[in-house]
Amino acid sequence: MQTRSKLFDDLSQLMTNAMGVAQGAREEAQTALRSLMDRWLADRNLVTREEFDAVRAMAQKAREENEALRARIAALEAAAGRGGPQG
Repeated sequence: MQTRSKLFDDLSQLMTNAMGVAQGAREEAQTALRSLMDRWLADRNLVTREEFDAVRAMAQKAREENEALRARIAALEAAAGRGGPQG
């Protein structure tokens, strides 16, 4: 009975090691694929999601500042009695 238990223990250890190797290979393949995709995207001058979000936030801030300045100019012109741009 001891031999059978040893056989199962060895088989179990072998399967555990195989699973570890498979997991390592999977992670390595994912890393390689991610690196390949990053290089492919960089070669095509595409932006990352983070870069896109940053530029979008900057554009939104610029629009808000533009609207604030437009309102300020309108208020200053009204206070000066001009009532708007004159050509």
